[in-house]
Amino acid sequence: MKRLIYDDLLKWKNEKLNIKPLIVLGVRQCGKTYIIDEFCRKEYKNYKYVNLLEDKEIVTLYNSNMNSTEKYNRLKILLNFDFEKEDSIVFFDEIQESEQLISELKYFCEKHNNVRIVCAGSLLGIKLKRFNASFPVGKIKMLNMYPMSFEEFLYAMDQYLLVNLIYECFEKNKKIGKEVHEKALNLYRIYLITGGMPESINNMVSINADYIKYDVNIIKDIVDSYFKDMNKYVLNDNEALKINRVYNSLPSQLTNISKKFQYSNIHKDAREREYATAIDWLEANNMILRCKCINNPDIPLEGFVNEETFKLYLSDIGILNNLLKIRLEDILNDNVSLYKGVIAENYVATELLVNGYNLYYWKNNATAEIDFLIYNNDGIIPIEVKANNNTQSKSLKIYMQKYNPKYGIRISTKEFGYDNKNKIKSIPLYATFAIKNK
Repeated sequence: MKRLIYDDLLKWKNEKLNIKPLIVLGVRQCGKTYIIDEFCRKEYKNYKYVNLLEDKEIVTLYNSNMNSTEKYNRLKILLNFDFEKEDSIVFFDEIQESEQLISELKYFCEKHNNVRIVCAGSLLGIKLKRFNASFPVGKIKMLNMYPMSFEEFLYAMDQYLLVNLIYECFEKNKKIGKEVHEKALNLYRIYLITGGMPESINNMVSINADYIKYDVNIIKDIVDSYFKDMNKYVLNDNEALKINRVYNSLPSQLTNISKKFQYSNIHKDAREREYATAIDWLEANNMILRCKCINNPDIPLEGFVNEETFKLYLSDIGILNNLLKIRLEDILNDNVSLYKGVIAENYVATELLVNGYNLYYWKNNATAEIDFLIYNNDGIIPIEVKANNNTQSKSLKIYMQKYNPKYGIRISTKEFGYDNKNKIKSIPLYATFAIKNK
């Protein structure tokens, strides 16, 4: 399947100066191993795959007291692979199993700069955050990988022509046409079922989008596997319990009247000091997405963050709908009442993140709130998300009048268009992927 991160991997391959080992971070089962393996096989003549869950002798080697050079020479013998041979690459999978090897990536960078090394692992984010050894700061390159975006879903469904047309209509504010618009909305709703996990999308592709045959247990099994693996990477059972509580509270958190994460929604006596670490754990492992509140939308946005106020989204829209236990028919028939807006907003959050945007939202001291703020070549741009074609928005009007951005974006089920008077660019939900971070 076509993955957009492949282009980033190619950029890393084509770097000629200051070559650094690459670590790819991402939530479990988002396709890291598959795409890195494909990249290594296609782009290099000599390739060695190493799985540290299986190759325990490598872990033992790097736990030894040998110096870096001795370890390096022994590693080549154990793998029977010459790293320094031209057009060669090594892929260390499940690298979280050896903190010492991660630390030794500094040695590879400094002493064997011609060696190409790429790494990935399960729940690697929290491993790096709780690193005990000497972390190779400045000596590695990191890439974030996410579940498949709606654009990648369309590629998997062989809808290349539709993707091209969406980009064209986005750039020219040109209507896409009623029949194509309805087709794209239907595909968007199918994506709400599958989400971006490759196994889930593969299943939908294999049944030609006949949702009745879709295996609803795929996503459930993925979520279950997250928490089965959790015990390897938590401090104790109490931390595991808190992580579970936070994660399971997220669907209800998204419907808060206050429009922010509330610890009291975990349970009535919950406090920040008890659960902040659990949130950090989920965030480090890319299982949740934090959207930061901005009261004063100015440059740089990060400098105006209200640290005490934020929203949390699920990293995958299919997982959200699975946790909500919504029937597939209700998703396809757009019959999810209150949660329709929550689902659309979470979907847009994941699409913006894939496109390289940090997640921010704006809230004034009264009742006005803008779902997302993005910062690009046009400045700070407000984005309002609507789950249907009712696009009336008091908050967006207030924001536009107060801050006078170059334009605003309204994402809904309506067609493409541009309102010159109010400077509002209308984008269908299915076209969110076209909002590139240029």
